[in-house]
Amino acid sequence: MPDSASGTLTAVAIPGSDTDRAGRKVTFSVQVENGLGVDSAAFAADVRSILSDARGWEPEDHIRFVAVSPAQLAAGESVEIKLTLASPQLTDQLCAPLQTLGEVSCDHNGRAVINARRWVEGVKYYKDLDLYRVYVINHEVGHSLWHPHQNCPSPGARAPIMVQQTLGLQGCIAWPYPQGA
Repeated sequence: MPDSASGTLTAVAIPGSDTDRAGRKVTFSVQVENGLGVDSAAFAADVRSILSDARGWEPEDHIRFVAVSPAQLAAGESVEIKLTLASPQLTDQLCAPLQTLGEVSCDHNGRAVINARRWVEGVKYYKDLDLYRVYVINHEVGHSLWHPHQNCPSPGARAPIMVQQTLGLQGCIAWPYPQGA
């Protein structure tokens, strides 16, 4: 994964449908930095799948995620959460003043910034890259929903989603979902 790409973002169409769960509507969009060499459509599909999961934030927080299309964004519609896949360098810029050091993701002002290096490479605490991707989306969206960091409740327990699992597990077992910890 290169340290930098174009520095410009493109809104990406989000395939699939919103769930029919009851709850407060939370709008979201997906943006990907140009020149990353990552499949933008696959990233958007992963985001939709993760946000729609029965173990996710919708049932946990009694909300319903509603996708906003690139056309709606261009027409001026606003969103509550912008999920953004960015190079390490752009991640550092979008997350400032938080120091991500080109290594971690963040949530800043309603933008869940996913560091493309972590998206492509994962971290040593997760043996399964797909599960790490579920974790990083759920964790950063959790911040957008105003959930603070947590600690491991006890050695051997499943890690709550708001444990900074990218940095370590504090004795817990990796767990990528808001529910079931």
